[in-house]
Amino acid sequence: MAITQYVSIATIPLLIILSAFIAVWIKSRRNRRPPQIPINVRVEDQTTTKEGEPSLKPISVNYHLTRQCNYKCGFCFHTAKTSFVLPIEEARKGLTLLKNDGMEKVNFAGGEPFIVKRGAYLGELVRFCKEDLQLPSVTVVSNGSLITEKWFEKYGKYLDILAVSCDSFDPETNRLIGRCQNSTKKDHLESLYRVRDWCQKYEVAFKINTVVNVHNKNEDMNAYISELGPCRWKVFQCLLIGGENAGKDAIRNAEGMVVTSQEFKDFCERHKNITSLVPESNEQMKDSYLILDEYMRFLDCTRGSKDPSRSLLDVGVKNALKFSGFDEKMFLKRGGKYTWSKADMKLDW
Repeated sequence: MAITQYVSIATIPLLIILSAFIAVWIKSRRNRRPPQIPINVRVEDQTTTKEGEPSLKPISVNYHLTRQCNYKCGFCFHTAKTSFVLPIEEARKGLTLLKNDGMEKVNFAGGEPFIVKRGAYLGELVRFCKEDLQLPSVTVVSNGSLITEKWFEKYGKYLDILAVSCDSFDPETNRLIGRCQNSTKKDHLESLYRVRDWCQKYEVAFKINTVVNVHNKNEDMNAYISELGPCRWKVFQCLLIGGENAGKDAIRNAEGMVVTSQEFKDFCERHKNITSLVPESNEQMKDSYLILDEYMRFLDCTRGSKDPSRSLLDVGVKNALKFSGFDEKMFLKRGGKYTWSKADMKLDW
């Protein structure tokens, strides 16, 4: 009996050390980037050189640095499939590679980009891109609910444009869409107006993004948009992406939220007198964005889902770009290149 107790007591330090080792190992596995070749991409597809194709430049890149979000919008097409966020040094490395290959504008998105370390992670990348990389344009898309004035005080001078997503000026419609924070019942519209005021105070261009869906397709937003005065009002048609908001493996099901092309045109026609209006149909939107995921893989949407390239951290920007599905002609046709540096905008602060 005494010997058994002695053995049990003697093994306690060993068990503590073993537990600590296992915890460190689990954390390291969680923070690892995926293999160079994703499971759903054939090896030969990612190693064959495409002859005769012009060399693309990543002029404007949308970096979805996280998939996590505090909202649950029913049509979301970049859902919380993982909780992964790159270590900030790797993110800086990837952004530097993109700048060296021609990137002029980076747009940080999510998920909700302010959810990571309460915005500090995003803020440091915004500062790095503007101050160290000297990018002409650094922009962010957010739902606005997690932004604080302290963030603007520290990082506002490095940011050119802040876009806040708003799909309705009716609180009940926002709740139907999922454009709200259920845990606090905070009014999304209060966040929208508060962020607009901070943008004016700290000289950041203010933008609004709206997704037209079955819940807001008949809404008249003219008075509200005129009052808010965004530099751009981006109006998107609700888009289905396999594995994101459509199909058996999707976290969201947006099939009941889609509007027809005519319904989208009717919405845009109703708001045609808003000078900042920039409408984008599904046809214009689907392949005209360079989308970079949380692992710094380009996402090809040409087949109706998001098929990842290898990470540019592993194969370089040019090799990853070959499998981005990016339609540069449509990017230019939809007006993807515009006055995107606040230094060049004629804004009345």
